[in-house]
Amino acid sequence: MPSPSLYSGIERHVGNTPLLRLRRLSEATGCEILGKAEFMNPGGSVKDRAALGIIEEAEREGLLKPGGTIVEGTAGNTGIGFTLLGHAKGYRSVIVIPETQAPEKITLLRTLGAEVRAVPEKPYRDPDNYNHIARRLAEENAEKGWFWANQFDNTANRLAHYRSTGPEVWCQTGGAIDAFVASVGSGGTLGGIALALKERNPRIDIVCADPYGAAMWSWFTQGNTETNDGDSVAEGIGQGRVTKNLEGIVVDTAYRIPDQDALTIVNQLLREEGLFVGLSSGINLAGALRHAQKLGPGHTLVTVLCDSGHKYQSKLFNPEWLTAHDLDPTLPFESLL
Repeated sequence: MPSPSLYSGIERHVGNTPLLRLRRLSEATGCEILGKAEFMNPGGSVKDRAALGIIEEAEREGLLKPGGTIVEGTAGNTGIGFTLLGHAKGYRSVIVIPETQAPEKITLLRTLGAEVRAVPEKPYRDPDNYNHIARRLAEENAEKGWFWANQFDNTANRLAHYRSTGPEVWCQTGGAIDAFVASVGSGGTLGGIALALKERNPRIDIVCADPYGAAMWSWFTQGNTETNDGDSVAEGIGQGRVTKNLEGIVVDTAYRIPDQDALTIVNQLLREEGLFVGLSSGINLAGALRHAQKLGPGHTLVTVLCDSGHKYQSKLFNPEWLTAHDLDPTLPFESLL
């Protein structure tokens, strides 16, 4: 019989996700467009990496002790990661989430055992923004061992990607990568992978795919966050400020991505390639398509398939909801070329 020490729980199975070739996008551009299948993490998203990195760093620093409580403000996926990994490591979770997020996320968090506080959506400058509420809850209950994870400004987030996702991408491509593309939520994924890849080859393009209404396109192209150019229905991305996870990060190019372009790619992937992903993945892939068209054939681009589409069925895959938001799920992929 193999020794039990050969085996481990879910906390040791975050990461090492496959790198998938996106056939139609690759054929259309003459490039290799590859997606990191982060929906295959235990909690179903790329945010498992940030959650595990933050937990383990807090443990090392003595900020999170046995029997403690993790408190976080999240659009959903990071909260799912904290809840599951918290269970595996002996912590409970209190999750503060904007009530505008997909109901599937809120229901799932409660099913997983998190204490969920759904609050009205407020901008970051408002003291009742969900992140500020999470911080106050942790401060008010510090004597009970409540720890505020602070994914947006806790650089253990990007460090997790610097140590894991970035090196994985480099190894899986054999170093033959010309560009990495990602959208921004907390900034940890783009920031950490950018640092890891630029360290290995400074000529790799780091590209931000930003939805309308977010400020990162403006920041990376014009040096300011003063943008008011529309809105997006994408969840978990769309940052309005430069978080600590983004400080000092070199981004070579940024693209403004319409929701319709992302939706068209999401539906093409489902119908033709059997990949069921959310809108943030579509925005990433639309950015990769744009950059591949700019570079020309013969290049290799990598992006992130952030999570599956399961948590968005009431919105992204609901014809009535799409119609109400002026989105057309029937537009052909060729409309993007």
